[in-house]
Amino acid sequence: PDPLPLGSLAARVVCPTAGAIATFIGTTRDHFEGKQVVRLEYEAYQPMAEREIGVIISRLRERWSVRHVAVAHRVGVVPVGESSVEIAISSTHRKEALEAVQFAIDELKASVPIWKKEIYGDGPAEWKANKEWKPSISS
Repeated sequence: PDPLPLGSLAARVVCPTAGAIATFIGTTRDHFEGKQVVRLEYEAYQPMAEREIGVIISRLRERWSVRHVAVAHRVGVVPVGESSVEIAISSTHRKEALEAVQFAIDELKASVPIWKKEIYGDGPAEWKANKEWKPSISS
């Protein structure tokens, strides 16, 4: 999969009526709990992931007056230093953009079916449980 150039989504949300663009960029760090991380590998149930991201965008538009929203999450291998997730939101004022970005990343982590495996330099790979995951159960 192609890398996400750092900050690449910000240009997609530029708007002449927006005075603020807030971004979140999640990158692969080189360590976790004392272990050397050499890369991350992401898998997703893509149709559901895309649908859930759409739901998140709809919900944030109901709460904040935002102009444009862009969300991208990589799947496959993400080396150390590269971004795995990017969110960019434009709004008239910074407060709305900042709050909406926080909401978007929190909800993405909680509801979008994307799984991460950490590959270590000195030990077995490990699928990471998402502590923020809130599966929706309906009957």
